[in-house]
Amino acid sequence: MKRTVLILLLVMALITMTLPVSAAAPVRTIGINVLLNTDATPAILKALGSYGRVLDQVADIDALTMRIRSDRLPAIQALPFVAAANPDAERNGAPVDTVAATDFADGLSTWDLDAVNVTDFGFDNRQVAYDGTGVYVAVLDTGLLDSWRQYFPEERIAEEYAICFGGGGGETGFVSTQPNKWEHDQNSHGTHVTSTILGYSLGGTPVNGVAPMATVIPVKVLNQNGSGWSSVIARGITYVADLKDGPLAAYPVVINMSLGGTVLDAVEKAAIDYAIGKGVIIVASAGNRGTAGMGYPGAYAPVISVAASGWVGEWTGSSAWWYMGNVDEPTSPEDFYITDFSSRALAGQDLDVAAPGSWIVGPYQVNSGQTSYYFLGGTSMASPHVAGIVALMAQKDPGLTAPEAEAFLEASAIPLAPGCRTIKGPSGTTEVCWGADATGAGLATADGALNAMP
Repeated sequence: MKRTVLILLLVMALITMTLPVSAAAPVRTIGINVLLNTDATPAILKALGSYGRVLDQVADIDALTMRIRSDRLPAIQALPFVAAANPDAERNGAPVDTVAATDFADGLSTWDLDAVNVTDFGFDNRQVAYDGTGVYVAVLDTGLLDSWRQYFPEERIAEEYAICFGGGGGETGFVSTQPNKWEHDQNSHGTHVTSTILGYSLGGTPVNGVAPMATVIPVKVLNQNGSGWSSVIARGITYVADLKDGPLAAYPVVINMSLGGTVLDAVEKAAIDYAIGKGVIIVASAGNRGTAGMGYPGAYAPVISVAASGWVGEWTGSSAWWYMGNVDEPTSPEDFYITDFSSRALAGQDLDVAAPGSWIVGPYQVNSGQTSYYFLGGTSMASPHVAGIVALMAQKDPGLTAPEAEAFLEASAIPLAPGCRTIKGPSGTTEVCWGADATGAGLATADGALNAMP
């Protein structure tokens, strides 16, 4: 009898061992961002240290990063001195596609600058009275290529404030400063974004920019693959905010972030609030996820978010359409559309305006050390158009605040009603459609925003 019971118990144990276990999340080591509701005292740091390793602190916003076991996150979130804690959120700034631009003879005003009414056809064609003089635009991106001096004048790049932040996320955790890496990018994304703001040299021929006399601060927060972490983004934002609060106190400061991810990180949000509180105006791309919704930080309401629009005159006529094409005046919404990749706003997300983000030409190198230029498409390309417009607005009114800038842009935007357009491209024609969730207030223009200001 005892032997039978023992055999039954062994059989039951074997059956139990072979039954499927509940799908509990595997325990692994992760990097997290922690926002405190008070200062990080030694006692608090010691208490947090019992859950994992504290790696980095951002005292300006009472934030820190940690490396912990994933199953300990709920306990950290429940601590009385923790306002929020979440896994370090991934950020990406990659464009949708790259297509070689083969004809760059006689670089002139480009269609996208004409579309936002900064320039018109030809050289020396500024259509607005402002050029960004005295305004700093921090480009939080991949940094600049080694060859950036072949594209931009040295005096337009604030080398003394340029910086690189790296690390973050996963098991790395630490956010480090990496001297001079900001000008050794291998990705080109940040250089292309900068070219929209400043303009660029096209093999010796000058091409206009939205704010050609602004001063750009390269802040490298994305790696050579064009991706990064919100903990690193937050450090870049607070760095620029502290510049505004210190050596740049007398100057307007704008941030452009042509990057995003699927969730709003608590520490990144706190950094944005901190920077806006210091007087910084932040512009960001809406994201390239189409109907899946906007990316963050662009979808966060205090940020000026930008969708990607295109022009029906694309790829018509000669191969030089991108600089020979003349956008009709006055601007007609019938001449524009919203790209299919541009993120639509879901409930709780805030989309502000749209700007050119389709077939934008700029410096983009596929071979290190060899200057080249490509068409790029993405809301990454739309965002710097609006950041440049904000720089013009801040030149007109150096005391301009972030809420004021957003209000003037939205009030002056040209409404773009839901609809469809048939668009020509290198592979033929396609129909592109969009709804009211894709446009924000409409198409941003430089003259409209400047005229809306007192």
